Amino acid sequence: MPESPRFETMREGFDSPCSNAESVTPSDSVDLTYHTRGLYIGVAGDVSVEMIGEEGTTTVTFVGLLAGSILPVRVSRVNSTSTTATSIVAIW
Repeated sequence: MPESPRFETMREGFDSPCSNAESVTPSDSVDLTYHTRGLYIGVAGDVSVEMIGEEGTTTVTFVGLLAGSILPVRVSRVNSTSTTATSIVAIW
């Protein structure tokens, strides 16, 4: 039986699963360490973020996110104002 591929040597693409994560402390002034490919929502609520776009950043609040969901967004910051969800994890 052939040996299974070793994924640590394979190149990542935009459709690859995320390979990094860190807990998020919402802040109205401090950006995340890295721009995300998504946010994991641990405890349900609303999340206000700074979206990364071609025209710069845009503030938007996602309302009524469910616990255990993954929000597939590219953001530079999770704001504390208007964010009620907790146990948020940035993934990239």
